Amino acid sequence: MDKVTITELAHKGDGVALVDGQPVFVDGAAPGDVVSLNTDGARAKIVAVHEASSHRVTPPCNHAGHCGGCTLQHLNDRFVADWKRDQIVTALAHRGIDADVASTVCMPPRSRRRAVFAARRNSSGVVLGFHEKSSGHIVEVPGCWVIDPAITAAIPQLETLLADGLTRRGEARVSVTTTQNGLDVAVEMPGKPLDGKLLSRLSAAGQSAGLARLTWNGEPVAQWLDPVILFDGLACTPPAGGFLQAVEAAEAVLRGKVMEALKGLKRPKRTVDLFSGCGAFALPMARLAKVDAFDSDGGAVASLDQAVRNLQGLKPVVSSRRDLFRRPLLPQDLKVYDFAVIDPPRAGAAAQVEQLAASSVPVIASVSCNPGTFARDARTLIDGGYEMGEVTPVDQFRWSPHVELVAVFKRA
Repeated sequence: MDKVTITELAHKGDGVALVDGQPVFVDGAAPGDVVSLNTDGARAKIVAVHEASSHRVTPPCNHAGHCGGCTLQHLNDRFVADWKRDQIVTALAHRGIDADVASTVCMPPRSRRRAVFAARRNSSGVVLGFHEKSSGHIVEVPGCWVIDPAITAAIPQLETLLADGLTRRGEARVSVTTTQNGLDVAVEMPGKPLDGKLLSRLSAAGQSAGLARLTWNGEPVAQWLDPVILFDGLACTPPAGGFLQAVEAAEAVLRGKVMEALKGLKRPKRTVDLFSGCGAFALPMARLAKVDAFDSDGGAVASLDQAVRNLQGLKPVVSSRRDLFRRPLLPQDLKVYDFAVIDPPRAGAAAQVEQLAASSVPVIASVSCNPGTFARDARTLIDGGYEMGEVTPVDQFRWSPHVELVAVFKRA
């Protein structure tokens, strides 16, 4: 079998090699590897590594290569950090933007406060873990190097809890979040309604497991303690299974850049948080100025409302449910704001950014989890007369190809 050299990593973290003049994508490869491959169309698996890349390391986790949660553990940390930064540089360059991109801020192992597991019942009981890459097979992950140890330690109890509710015909989605008062668990199990018998068993199992809250298909089972999350010391109870930044320290880095930009303004009076979630930015911003917060998730809006009612010493926060993809705030709506922060999902926020670009908002802080859509939206703001400052990459999703980032735009 012919030897080939891995030349680079594609944006999803697969190695790239040329076979008969055509690119193939190779799982678990490192640039510089000399390998033999078993190819299947445009995909390939390594049969033998003849010369290992200088970037290759021994994965720290025993599940690497089987679990699909981590795809880059075979690469050294410095290479991964630089590669993630390069993904942002390349995406911006594709839009004609020559940017000042800082070094990647990396998160430590075992720092994920939120994990979404798959779970199934089989002949031997319940299996809970992560899918193999491109597979429906679930890999159990004791000793996982990504998630918070409090979650890892609870896996056996979660499997016991799920035993009465799972069927062999379906797969459950189990969201687990660490909070100030214990784990917050939200289970989605299609075709298994929460009847009285199941409610009783789940309630007993959840209490035995020491959970803070348990929900089943969006219905509350029980809340034993308030599942509080702190946003820069400000308490909020998020909706069950709702969106949160995956790593608390990563959220702090992103928020730090947002707050630095806000504090740079002289006496800001009114700000707007677009795609606000339950207040990771809005609540700290309210220490300095009035905040109007908008999000399409009714649960997040309700959580932010409740947090504001329970907190003292903040400027007014008004949260509203609004689909910013279909009904973006218009320039006449935005003219009252001194500052805006926008943190959209992976698809970006093309419609809202078009309106921001036509607005008079002096400063916009943009947070993103997708370099491609961030670059598209940055181009729109720049063409609208904004200047982009330094871009800060944050490696929130350790050993995955994903990267978070934040940048500040100022009206020229």
